[in-house]
Amino acid sequence: MLSFARTSDTIAATTKKLEKIGLVATYLRSIPLDQAAIAAVFLSGRPFPAYEETTLQVGGSLLWRTIGELSGQSETELTEIYRRFGDAGSVAEAALAKEAIQDKAVPDVSPSSLSLSDVQHAFRELAAARGPAAKAALLRQLLVRATPLEAKYIVKIISGDLRIGLKESLVEEAIARAFDAPLADVKRANMLLGDLGETLSLAANGKLADARLRIFHPMDFMLASPVESAEEALSYFANASIEDKYDGIRAQAHVSGGEARIFSRTRDEITESFPELPPALAGFPKDVILDGEIVAWNAADARALPFSALQQRLGRKKVSSKLMHEVPVAYFVFDILYANRELLLDRPLRERAQVLSDLFAAPRTAVIPRLAAQSTLAFEDSRPESLEDSFARVLRAPAATANSTEHLEALFTAARDRGNEGLMIKDLDSLYTPGRRGKSWLKMKRELATLDVVVTAVEYGHGKRIGVLSDYTFAVWDGERLVNIGKAYSGLTDAEIAEMTKWFLAHKIRDHGLSLEVEPKIVLEVAFNNMMRSPRHESGYALRFPRIVRLRPDKRPEDADTIETVREIFNKQ
Repeated sequence: MLSFARTSDTIAATTKKLEKIGLVATYLRSIPLDQAAIAAVFLSGRPFPAYEETTLQVGGSLLWRTIGELSGQSETELTEIYRRFGDAGSVAEAALAKEAIQDKAVPDVSPSSLSLSDVQHAFRELAAARGPAAKAALLRQLLVRATPLEAKYIVKIISGDLRIGLKESLVEEAIARAFDAPLADVKRANMLLGDLGETLSLAANGKLADARLRIFHPMDFMLASPVESAEEALSYFANASIEDKYDGIRAQAHVSGGEARIFSRTRDEITESFPELPPALAGFPKDVILDGEIVAWNAADARALPFSALQQRLGRKKVSSKLMHEVPVAYFVFDILYANRELLLDRPLRERAQVLSDLFAAPRTAVIPRLAAQSTLAFEDSRPESLEDSFARVLRAPAATANSTEHLEALFTAARDRGNEGLMIKDLDSLYTPGRRGKSWLKMKRELATLDVVVTAVEYGHGKRIGVLSDYTFAVWDGERLVNIGKAYSGLTDAEIAEMTKWFLAHKIRDHGLSLEVEPKIVLEVAFNNMMRSPRHESGYALRFPRIVRLRPDKRPEDADTIETVREIFNKQ
C-alpha cells in the first residue's frame, strides 16, 4: 500500500498526461498481477469494481470523527488543515503525521505492514458492517495500521475523492501501455465488464477479446453538445433525427430473463423509485439494454409534467400506490444498445432506430420481474390493472426529420408548447459513443429565465479552487427580508472568483469554518432551466441547473428580484 501511495503522490505532482500514464504503467508492471488488478481499481478512485453494487456507506462525518480521535486534533485544527488542502485524505495525512500528533495521547504509528489485498479486505469488511459503531471500529483499525501517507490515500478512496489527476480513461491507457495491448480493446473490455482489475488481467494474458457484456452493469451514456440556434445545429450534419428534449432524468434499462433494472446517468440503480416500470420492461421478449428518459407523465393530456413533479419520486426506496397515482411516470425510449445477443454501439443510429422500432412492434407480455438478491422491494402493489396500462408506461420516443432552419424552429416551438425543454438533434449516421460529448448529438434549448439575486453565503471550493470562495448561496426578496433560493458555483472566471474571495473575506458576518455568511451586498444574474417547489430553501422554491451569468455591480441589493417574480415564473413554466 505504501508503494501505491508513493506512486499516487508522484502522479499528482505532474500535470502532464503522458507522464501520468507512464507512471501508472510502470507501477502496474512492477507489482504482482493480482496486486496490479487491485491497484487499477483503486487508481480509478473506487474501492470496488464499477460493476459491483457494493458501497462502503462511510460518510464524511465518520471519517472526520475518526481522524480527529486518532490524531487528537480538535475540530478547529482539522478545519484549518482542510482549508489548506481541500480534501479529507490530505487532512488525514497532515493530522496523523508524527509532528502533528506528538505529545498527544494516540497510538504510535509503526512502519507500514499493509498490502493492497489487506486494504481491499478491510474495505469489504467495512461494506459488510452494519451501524456506525461497527464501521467506526473497523475504520480505526485500518487507519491505525497505516502510515500517514497510506492513510491519505485510504481516506481518498473511501471518500471517492482521489484527486491525483487520473481519470478512468487514463488508467485504461496505462493498462494498454503496460501490457502492450490495443487501447481500443482495453476500453471496450472495461466498458463490457465494468472492472478495471479484470480488464488488466485479460490484457496481461492477451485475452481482451474474451470480454463479454455484463448485463445489469450500466454503461456510460452518450452525451450531447449544446447549440444556440437552428442554423448552428444544421451546420454539423445533414441527416438529422429530431426528438423532444424531455425534462426528466436519463435512464438506462437492462432487461434479461424476466428481470428489469433501471440505472441513472450516474450509473446508480434507481429501479426502486419507479416500481411500475419493470413489469412493462420485463415484458420484452429478448434481452435488451435501452436508453431513454423517465418523465412525470399526464397520460390524459399526453404531455410531460414539470420536473418538480418527478422530483417527488427520486431517491425513494419505497413508493406508495398513492404516490404512483399522484405522480405517474413514463419511460420514453430513444435508443437501444444491446439486442439479439448483439452489442449495437458500432451500428449507426438509423439501424439502431430500426431495431428499436421492431422491438416495440413485437408482442409483449407483462411480467412481474424477479427481485435482485439484495432488493427488499415488493412489486405486488405495482401490478398493472391491464396489459395496456403497463405498456403505456414504456413508450417509443417519437422522432421526426428536419432539413431546414424554419422546420427545425417550428419543431422547437412545438416541443416547448408540449412542455418540453427543447429538441435533441442527432446524426442518423452516428455510432453510440459512451461517455463522449461530441457533435453527433446536439441539444437545443433556451433558458427559462434569469433572476437578479443577492449572495448571502459562500463556501470554499475543491480541487483547482482550494483556498478560494467559489460556491455562492443566493436569495431574493420576500418583503423586507432575503430568502435563499439556490446555490451556484459555475459561470465566473478565476480572476473574478479571486477578486470576490477578497471581498467576501473582508465582509463576512459569521465564520462556520468551511462556509461564511456574508454581508448581502453582491448582486448576481443567474440563469436556470426551470423552477420547482422545495422545502430546502426559505423561499419555498429551487432553481434547476442554476449558473451565474455575470456579476451585477451596477445593481444595488434592493434592486434584486422578489418572491413575486419567482412565483410568476413558476406559474408560467
